[in-house]
Amino acid sequence: MCGIVGIFSHSPVNHDLYDALTILQHRGQDAAGIVTESDGKFFLRKNNGMVRDIFTLKHMTHLHGNCGIGHVRYPTAGGSCSAEAQPLYVNSPYGIVVAHNGNLTNQEELTSELFKSDLRHVNTNSDSEVLLNVIAHELQKLGKMNLTAEDMFTAMESLYKRCRGAYAVVGMLSGYGMFGFRDPNGIRPLIYGSRKNKDGTTDYMIASESVALDALGYKIERDIKAGEIVYIDQDGNFHSKVCNGARLAAPCIFEYVYFARPDSIIEGSLVYKTRVRMGKYLSQKIMRKFPDHDIDVVIPIPESSRPSAIELANSLGLKFREGFVKNRYIGRTFIMPGQAEREKSVKQKLNAIPLEFQDKNVLLVDDSIVRGTTSKKIVDMAREAGARKVYFASASPPVLYPNVYGIDMPVKSELVAHNRTEDEICQEIGADWIIYQDLEDLIKAATPSDECSTPRNFDCSVFNGEYVTGDIDDLYFKRLEEQRNDASKRERDGVYNGSQCVDLFSEG
Repeated sequence: MCGIVGIFSHSPVNHDLYDALTILQHRGQDAAGIVTESDGKFFLRKNNGMVRDIFTLKHMTHLHGNCGIGHVRYPTAGGSCSAEAQPLYVNSPYGIVVAHNGNLTNQEELTSELFKSDLRHVNTNSDSEVLLNVIAHELQKLGKMNLTAEDMFTAMESLYKRCRGAYAVVGMLSGYGMFGFRDPNGIRPLIYGSRKNKDGTTDYMIASESVALDALGYKIERDIKAGEIVYIDQDGNFHSKVCNGARLAAPCIFEYVYFARPDSIIEGSLVYKTRVRMGKYLSQKIMRKFPDHDIDVVIPIPESSRPSAIELANSLGLKFREGFVKNRYIGRTFIMPGQAEREKSVKQKLNAIPLEFQDKNVLLVDDSIVRGTTSKKIVDMAREAGARKVYFASASPPVLYPNVYGIDMPVKSELVAHNRTEDEICQEIGADWIIYQDLEDLIKAATPSDECSTPRNFDCSVFNGEYVTGDIDDLYFKRLEEQRNDASKRERDGVYNGSQCVDLFSEG
């Protein structure tokens, strides 16, 4: 899961891109980068770390141009090597830079094709580099010096036939303009907006979440559709086309559960409202399953579970209290690379307020339970703070299957809910009882109010094992386990930390 942004403007974009990336920082904290273009030249700055630490005044003044793209990275199968930080660049044809959010499920096959048939070399383990080279090859096949919007659409039609999985992309072609597109299932989010200038010209912005557009004064136009490409040419003309093979949009439902900011709108649903409804439906299930509960207080596990916890408490007529204080200078533990880092950061990130736990039966509310180790530590903290009983509610269903579309949900063996009953999960995390959201209620919560009579199509694969791309089998899971288990990540990080990774662009 990453954050991407592209801006086509009639004035310098460096500061707007920086501001957009800080707004999207929650989507990735491993690395960040910006590329701008001026007079046919790209200006690049990228490195590992947070946005605020990567871009100094010196770097910002060297990012020239009125068009640019940016990226904040959260690694899945890849490591923490700064050479895999984005945007990525290839010089032929035209000069292309891209920023990618998602995961190609046929990366190995494409890498082989690129080498053997397309005569292109891939230098990293990043599927984003694979996707960039596919774009470059399909454009090169056209053999044209003067590229039109229709040429761009033709190249993308070919890309859609080759690339499987989840991908939302922004990019630039030197001397031609900016583009953005989503995979045929629309799994990863992408939205665009416009801003009118006093001279009558129009600026365009493409981003992972609507909140970035809001903050920079852009009018939200709409979500980019599944299988759609938008292209803003060098003269500022806007073009779009939904390519052949596009399917019914199936956005990732976990965006609503955890990743997206609550003030974002995805496919017409306000994320905050979705999380409020999740709390409402969960409270109804508690009353069905535990009608004689003895809960004294409802406490959220900051931050994304708070709207659900507040609504749950109100619906049950219970006290809502902030029992944990969050250190806002620690990153999101879910997206930290490696279990040791996640476990270490829990205690650094959260501190209990004993007054809210002492001699009380406490219901802790979290957005989800993935590995279970974090939940166990939080339950332990609640007991140490004096709680008499600790109950645990998950605002989403049990996570039973790995995510293959760009979220680092681990292999099955590392998921606490896989092959365990709810009673066994409860025992594993040390709670007195546990309750999960029903999938049907989660889907209903994420569906816009005006469409609630017809359930919307979502990718819910982590909950039900139904992968919308239809190409996931046991062999894929075996390869995934080799790439994603924590032991493999430690080994890769050891290589990167051993200075065997060279980043040619980190100095901008």
